[in-house]
Amino acid sequence: MLAPKVLITAGPTHEPIDPVRYIANRSSGKMAYALAAVAKDLGYRVVLISGPVSLEAPLGVCLICVNTALEMFDAVQKHIHDCAIFIGAAAVADYRVQNYQDKKIAKQDALFELTLVQNPDIIAWVAQQEINTFVVGFAAQTEDVLSKAQQKMQRKKLDMIIANDVSQADIGFGSECNQVYIIKKDQSYERSKISPKIDLARDIWQHIKQQYQSCYSGKSVECQDTL
Repeated sequence: MLAPKVLITAGPTHEPIDPVRYIANRSSGKMAYALAAVAKDLGYRVVLISGPVSLEAPLGVCLICVNTALEMFDAVQKHIHDCAIFIGAAAVADYRVQNYQDKKIAKQDALFELTLVQNPDIIAWVAQQEINTFVVGFAAQTEDVLSKAQQKMQRKKLDMIIANDVSQADIGFGSECNQVYIIKKDQSYERSKISPKIDLARDIWQHIKQQYQSCYSGKSVECQDTL
């Protein structure tokens, strides 16, 4: 019998302006890669769809590398089937450039403007699919962290959301540690201690397993725990 399948998105996306420049963010992918490593150790089949990062995939994890939000969306659509748990930990760019230039744009003295269009909302799309997938989102905020994350979870119809304050240098993008709110579907939550991301990933996974069983009437996603 196959172990339950977990699909995780990671890192930033790069939205090209021309062959030289792109729009991006500061996500390092470390939290998502830690979640993938723990999932593999717990015995899950793990597919990790990653934007550009400077990390090695955990041993035994199926890594799919992408650059743009559209590429990430395409990969998610291809691999979401038979997925028990989806974790949208990537910091997907909300917008992309409408008119990509295939040659480098020359520097101009005048004001230079870019027209941006919205990218697909990947995690909202996953949550809308009737496939019995437990959907976990992430919310990186700089203010009103808890309330904004709770609103995002309700708006996108997620089963759980993990929220953190990226304005703090010691736990924000690229740091080795993190502190998060783990928010459940009923709006109850716990706030973690500041911990290394691998330890926090273990804690998050315990909450995911408990809530999965609650949402699906006791249906188990237990695997052989080798941690």
